[in-house]
Amino acid sequence: MRAVLIVMSDAVEGRDDEYNDWYDRVHLADVLAVPGFVAARRYVAEPSVHGELPAQRYLAVYEMEGDDLDALHSALSTAARRMEISAAFDRERTVTYTYRLITDGPAT
Repeated sequence: MRAVLIVMSDAVEGRDDEYNDWYDRVHLADVLAVPGFVAARRYVAEPSVHGELPAQRYLAVYEMEGDDLDALHSALSTAARRMEISAAFDRERTVTYTYRLITDGPAT
């Protein structure tokens, strides 16, 4: 089974540089050390075709692979207790979602 964990977050006001440095140098590696988390990418919001912006400025997409989605979530939750979390990370505004892959490429 393949899935993605979507994390939409923000930096504490005025601390974007510190937040991005921590996320890129520390947090991505911490999450990718969790068994089943196989890739990660980060994005910053830009206006959509209609000029809209999401509520959170930053997006992280973690690719997961494994037999049991609950086990992947549990492994991350357990590992997160030991992770260094920057004070520049605005926990109050963070939202996460998981999406399970249903189609991989165009149908034939």
